[in-house]
Amino acid sequence: MKKGIILNWLQTVNWMAFILSFAIAVPLLVRPFYYAHIEPMHLEEYSGFSKEEIRESYDEMMDFCVFGKPFGTGKLKYSEDGKSHFEDVAKLFRLDFIVLAVSSALLVLFKVLGNKGIRADYKLHTPQYKGAVSLLAGGVLLASVCAIDFDKAFVTFHHIFFPGKTNWIFDYRTDEIIMILPEEFFRNCAILIVAVMLGLCAFFIITENRKLRNRA
Repeated sequence: MKKGIILNWLQTVNWMAFILSFAIAVPLLVRPFYYAHIEPMHLEEYSGFSKEEIRESYDEMMDFCVFGKPFGTGKLKYSEDGKSHFEDVAKLFRLDFIVLAVSSALLVLFKVLGNKGIRADYKLHTPQYKGAVSLLAGGVLLASVCAIDFDKAFVTFHHIFFPGKTNWIFDYRTDEIIMILPEEFFRNCAILIVAVMLGLCAFFIITENRKLRNRA
């Protein structure tokens, strides 16, 4: 009985890790999402760089953060403090990919092994369902906080994940890349992450509810 409960909740936590890390990975890997902001945000006029130069700068920075390639920001200037911040960012990105890879592997493992050891009464709702419901509640709360005051949420995020550091406060004169990464873009990234997360949660919840109704 105890073993079944533990295994059930391990799977629940793993589903939460998978859904969250997948949602975070979407804006990190889907670069057209950033490209689509260049014209609406008038980044060429604001920064003084062409669309091609902006894309090159963004791509070089993301290649470093995601794939570990040599750091660069295209034709845009950067400082050592700026580079140091992106090194910290790269660690968070790669941590997310590790969580996504491990949680995906565990989902496959749990699927192969089946649900042996979990009693039927623990399976009224699956770990997938429980993880989705938990994240749905958390996602709604997070979205509410960001909607009320995104500026404060943005600053709080940096204080939590970059404790004791101020190199995330860029000076456009020494780190020109900040001119092509406005706060509005990060807000839209947050919206995309929450939307993907809530979408996946809703899909899993609706799917399981339909299965339960069909069984009934």
